[in-house]
Formats: sequence, structure tokens, C-alpha cells
Amino acid sequence: MNKPHFLNDVFNDDNSSGVALKNKVLKKLIFKILDQKESSSITEISKELNISVPKTTSLVVELIADGLLSDYGKINSTGGRKASKFGLVADACFFLGVDVKKYYVNIGLLDFKKNLVTQKNRIPFKLENTQESLDQLIKIIQAFVKDTPVKKDKILSLGINLTGRIKNSIGYSYSFFHFQEDPLSSIIQNEIGIKTFLENDSRALAFGEFYFGEVNSERNVLFVNVDYGIGLGILIDSEMYYGKSGFSGEFGHIPFFDNEIICQCGKKGCLETEASGASLIRKFKEKIKQGSTSVLLKKNKSLESVTLTDIIQAANNEDVLCIELLAELGENLGKALAGLINIFNPELIILGGTLSETGDYLRLPTRSAINKYSLSLVNTDTKLKISKLGEKAGILGACSFARNKILSVL
Repeated sequence: MNKPHFLNDVFNDDNSSGVALKNKVLKKLIFKILDQKESSSITEISKELNISVPKTTSLVVELIADGLLSDYGKINSTGGRKASKFGLVADACFFLGVDVKKYYVNIGLLDFKKNLVTQKNRIPFKLENTQESLDQLIKIIQAFVKDTPVKKDKILSLGINLTGRIKNSIGYSYSFFHFQEDPLSSIIQNEIGIKTFLENDSRALAFGEFYFGEVNSERNVLFVNVDYGIGLGILIDSEMYYGKSGFSGEFGHIPFFDNEIICQCGKKGCLETEASGASLIRKFKEKIKQGSTSVLLKKNKSLESVTLTDIIQAANNEDVLCIELLAELGENLGKALAGLINIFNPELIILGGTLSETGDYLRLPTRSAINKYSLSLVNTDTKLKISKLGEKAGILGACSFARNKILSVL
């Protein structure tokens, strides 16, 4: 399905040159200004872009004609005369976000003004590195697009979060669905019919927190995704840090322990072997086999069928064994985070991901270990918070990533 002509004019990837390319870049820069300020006058925009008022007026008029901007009305200026303020039109276009978890998928749709207009959580799905699993994921996305009230031709881009090693510059996954030569983003894009971008799940969650969550004035932030594995999103001077090859944030695979436990990456002793959701499930089963008790097994649930969600719910219902295991996990996680604090000296650390749903059962032992193992002069300036976005973080992060890629002037 073809996009409306005005969306193609501004957002397509054609090889524009000369005046056409310059105008396209300037229009995207106007969007960025209005992202930050909600609304601006033509005079304010011209000063920000360092271009003439007539040129700015021409660009704004074109964007209004295309339905991307609207006149928000008159405001008083310092000179006494009233000037019009202009802002984005919320329903001019949309951005789709897909957050892929181990056993389910969350999907949402963001409008042009970054409002989450619709979402669907916990759609059953099993993440496996098979063609069948990929086909199922594509069908889930197609069904959501079909059911949403928004016309498909208004959805400019699709962002997908996936665990593991992701090179988002080329849309390639090195951990899942890599059995074809073409980048995964291209494969999905061809099936869905929407421009598709791929991002690592921890960085996408970090995107959600940085734009919509706990980050306010902080410019140096670490987001820790504590799920079945452990990932890290790094914000330095308000910019996401990727590293040279785009694989930064593999926090869970630091060889932190001298044990014989094989990590999912194939190596021994990784942080994930003692401080992740997968390790929590393993230790729970070990404790039960050693004679410990839990309310989980009093609900006609077999030991082998226990999931991370079950343990989280049990802990939040004051199950002693689950709380004790979370405290041990938090101690291990906090000790590792102490090292990151000594290195980065961040203003804020956010604990997110599925295990953050346990709140203080995770935060308090983590904070205690940070205090114990990091330099006091360094950690006193570091706040530790639990994500408040919950399931929304991944959706908002995926949508925001897809939106940023489309609005990029590079």
C-alpha cells in the first residue's frame, strides 16, 4: 500500500538532492524543534534553524497543507503583538512498536505527538530460533495492523525489540532468526509492508525510559533490563551509547562468577548465571528439591512448569522462599552494578524488565550491595529507581526508536 504523497515527500528514502533535499532536512528539523517545545512561532523556528522568516514561513505553510502541522492559535509576544504558534498534528502519522519477550509479545501504536493510542499486551508467543517462531511473530503483527482503527498507509515505520546481539544499523539479528542471508528487518518489512527497524530489547526499553519514564534532567543514565537474561542501556550526555560495532550493553555476559554453570552464550560464570530470571528459576527448583517449601506448589502446579511470572507473583504475595532468592539475586546484581558505578559515575540507574515488578524486593538488596561494594564518593550521586512504565517501556521504546529513525536527518 502506498503512503499518501505528502508523507512520501517528507519521509521517503529517495535520493533527493539540491533544494528538495535541503527542504526535506529542514522540515525534519522543524519536527524535532516541535518535539522539544510542543509549539513554536515562525520567528522562534527561524532562529533555531538560522534561516530567514520567509523561508520558515514557506516550509510551515507546506507542512500545514500536508496536514502534518497545525496552527495552535495566537499568543502574546514581548512586543505586544500576538504571534501564531504551530505544532504537530497527532493523527497525521503513526509508529508501530513490537516488544518480543520469551513467552509473549506486546504491541502498541504511537501517534505523531508521541501519544500511545492503542496497545495489546501479553499476546501468547514462544521465542525460538526457528522459521515457525518467526512466522508466528509476523502473523501476530499482521493481525494487530489489521485490527487497529488506523489506516495502514499512515503507519510510517515499525520498531521490533529482540533479545540478543542486534546490529540495528543493518537490521540484522545474530541471536534469533538468522537463518537467511537477508537482514531480519528486511524479511519482516517485506511481509508486513511497513518500513521496519530492529533494536536490542534492553536498549529499546532504555529508549522508553529515557523518553517517557524516570529520566528528567539526568544526562548520564544506566538502564538495567533484568529479565530471563540481563541487558544494559547506556545514556551518555543524553545520547544512547552503542559502541563501535553496535553491541554495547552485554552486561549479563561479564564473567563475574567462578562457577561451572553454562550461560546461554555458551561460556561459564557469566553474571546471568547468578543474577537473572533464568538463574532465579533454576535456584527455586534446586531449593524445592532440597526440601524448601513455597505457596507456588500448593496450587497444583508442577515444579517443572514454574515460570518467572509465577515466582514474581509469589514474591509479591510474600512467599518467603521467593523473597529470599530475590534478595540473593539483588546482592549479586548490586555487586556487579557497583563496578559500573565506579566506571561510569552515572546520575541514575533504572532497574527495569520483568523482575522490576518485584519492586523493593529487588531494589533494596541491590542498593545495599551497591553501597557495600562501590566507592562512597561515587555512589552518593547515583540514584537507583525501579521502572514505573512496566510493560509499556518496551512498546514505547520500540515506537520511539522507529519514529527516531524515520525523523533522522542523516
